[in-house]
Amino acid sequence: MNVSKPAASTIAIRTGWRGTVDTLRQERSHSRLLSGSLIMLVGSTAVSGVNFAYNVAIARMLGPAAFGHTSAAVTLLMLASALTLSFQLVCAKFIARNQTPGGKAAVYHYLRRRSWLVGALLGTGLIVLSTPISWYLRLPTPWIVILLALGLMMYVPLGVKRGAFQGTCSFGLLSANFILEVVVKFVGAVILVKMGFGVLGAVGAITASLVLAYFLPFAPRELAVPEESRIPASFREGMQAIVFFIGQVVINNIDILLVKHFFRPEDAGLYAAVALVGRVLYFASWSVVSVMFPISAGAKPQEGGYSSLVVPLALVTLIDVGFILLLNYLPGLVIRTVFGTGFTQIAPLLSLYAATTGAYALSVVLMAYEMSRRIANTGWLQLAFSGAVIVGIYAFHSNLREVIVVQLVLMVFLLIAVSMPFFRKRKTSMALQEAA
Repeated sequence: MNVSKPAASTIAIRTGWRGTVDTLRQERSHSRLLSGSLIMLVGSTAVSGVNFAYNVAIARMLGPAAFGHTSAAVTLLMLASALTLSFQLVCAKFIARNQTPGGKAAVYHYLRRRSWLVGALLGTGLIVLSTPISWYLRLPTPWIVILLALGLMMYVPLGVKRGAFQGTCSFGLLSANFILEVVVKFVGAVILVKMGFGVLGAVGAITASLVLAYFLPFAPRELAVPEESRIPASFREGMQAIVFFIGQVVINNIDILLVKHFFRPEDAGLYAAVALVGRVLYFASWSVVSVMFPISAGAKPQEGGYSSLVVPLALVTLIDVGFILLLNYLPGLVIRTVFGTGFTQIAPLLSLYAATTGAYALSVVLMAYEMSRRIANTGWLQLAFSGAVIVGIYAFHSNLREVIVVQLVLMVFLLIAVSMPFFRKRKTSMALQEAA
């Protein structure tokens, strides 16, 4: 008995020590989540503001119809971002998991080489298909697609660089990169449109912004070291990222292209303005997810739990609710302030679209958390819902409101579907604790 008591005390001390260490690690994780989220939110606010300025300037200078053409080109860029974001997510995840600078550098250089090949194939494919794409989207000239394709060749490698910033938790540099891109796009578009280049000038500014963003700022210094070994990214995790982001960009952007196809150019331009407001909300939410992902991915299994999910989920919920309330009670003021009197008829649609985006943003937080911890299956579920969005809009598009309602219903069901596993795991965990 005298021997067992000291042993039990030793175990208690060790357990208490480990508990203290785990608590300190979780506190540091929460601190990094909050500080990183603050940096990304400030950066996202600046990016959203300049993006708004870009779209408002184009809308006011070109009018609804030409603004619709520009918005279609931007939406093609967003669809291509499935590949860009896939490279960014895989790069961030594997850099965060590697403990040595040489291992991190190996991941970065390996993915950067392959991203250049993918970017070249993407740009060439768009150039070859520029004529049929222009016909489907009712664009005035294929040169809009061709000019955009030149920028997309560098857009995919840009994703690897942003993944390097994200994986090393260099959130200040990541925010600076996004801000540089939108500032060049805005200033260049205003100058080129005023010079008489119209839609081509607005799209040309996008291409120039992507090229410059690839070079500045420079990659994190900790990656400028000799590679320890070649560490290729997991094929399964790469496929997971591609599936996830294909579903994401389809859900966020396909409605604009379908409206551009089914409705008159003026109506398509009005809908693009509604969708722009929704994108601001989504990008604000995504900035929080961008901080959560590398921190959760880099945490050890016993350290993670749900602690790195609670803070991002709460922040995104607050952002969504605040945005929806603002657009519900002051829609006219927002539209007149941003776009002018020519777009006031879309005011009743703003809060409805914001609710759709908010439901989807919460789903993304849950899906991204699951992906950061392990190989997830929710990306395939999201992909199925993205297909349902296309089918739904094809079936129901008698007016713009109906197009939004279809998406709102589907996004609510998606949120319920991706929430179920978390409720089941929580219930199982509580049952095990009670049994113990």
